[in-house]
Amino acid sequence: MNEPNIGDTMVDDTVEGTAAGMAWLSAIPFFLVHLVPFLAFFVTITWQDWVLCAVLYVGRMFLITAGYHRYFAHRSYKMGRVPQFLTALGATTAAQKGPLWWAGHHRMHHRFTDTDRDIHSPRDGFWWSHVGWILSNRYKETDESAIRDFAAYPELRLLDKFNWVGPWVLGVVCLVIGGWGGLIIGFFLSTVLLWHGTFIVNSLAHVFGRRRFATPDTSRNSLFIALVTGGEGWHNNHHYLPASARQGLMWWEIDTTWYVLRALAALHIVSDVKRPPARLLTQSRLRDGAFDIGMFRSYWERAARLAGSATNGVSSLRASSSDAGSGPGADVGGDNGEPVVDSDGELGAGPRQALSGLIHRAMESADELASSTRRMRDGAVFSSRGTPTDDAPTG
Repeated sequence: MNEPNIGDTMVDDTVEGTAAGMAWLSAIPFFLVHLVPFLAFFVTITWQDWVLCAVLYVGRMFLITAGYHRYFAHRSYKMGRVPQFLTALGATTAAQKGPLWWAGHHRMHHRFTDTDRDIHSPRDGFWWSHVGWILSNRYKETDESAIRDFAAYPELRLLDKFNWVGPWVLGVVCLVIGGWGGLIIGFFLSTVLLWHGTFIVNSLAHVFGRRRFATPDTSRNSLFIALVTGGEGWHNNHHYLPASARQGLMWWEIDTTWYVLRALAALHIVSDVKRPPARLLTQSRLRDGAFDIGMFRSYWERAARLAGSATNGVSSLRASSSDAGSGPGADVGGDNGEPVVDSDGELGAGPRQALSGLIHRAMESADELASSTRRMRDGAVFSSRGTPTDDAPTG
């Protein structure tokens, strides 16, 4: 069997990470919403409108981080059916689609982080990871198979189907409370800021920041992103222990979502809040010499892309080395008589295939190492008392 060309494979698998996968027509409302806050220049804006904007940003960010992310996507704590519904309902007002859509796609991200099957990896570019994947044709529908546990609730399926109701109702409430200023600044501006505050976790938290733990991906920790998102910026911590309700693992890592969850647990509104035992916090640390499989794989992939592009761009070898040998730019032959370099100074067909095969095998080895690390990490799920539990998230 011929070795596949690694350059071809990687380009084909990421075709959706380009403008070709965009649903530009249906994305028009998304871009129009960004223009609405500029209408503030034509109406009277009061300080109450700015307070409403801040309250809606902080409140809805908590519903996204604590609800859509830590609860629905990772099941890092438990709550009753009524607060579960209210949390999902409140989170829909952030205009980030329904709980099943959001959490299901996030589980897929964790399952295939920084691979060709990752739905929003920065390896496919800033635009794609930030917002392009959301506006694409490929990820419009909810895949209930990725979130069967919560898809079993009919009220959540209903919220997911009619996820537009929450934003519209909140917009009307803001208009009644604050007039045009309340609608434009209170609702629309806070919604736009909330969108991009959430999106930077996808686009920047794998690019900027520091790594504490050796994970099979390129996740980073960032104080700036943590402040903007209520604690989601400790992304390397999160990818190391995705089932932990606490993402700021050190005392100085600000995680306001975690602080509120602790208060809710004290009030018995939520329960079984999962956190890792202390022993895991001293394992797999890069400063202790742990092998950074995530960055190793990333560097190998980058080298494979460059080498694959180079081999794909090489022109076809001449029909035979004997024909090429008649001219001044004769091919240089290898030990087995097969041309290594053609008359243009480019690699021959045999060396190109060998190089492509070598890159492919190296990438397979890196993938196997990353998968092994991911399986070991996914087994580390803990209860509120720091003991192992089988109640693990599926993504």
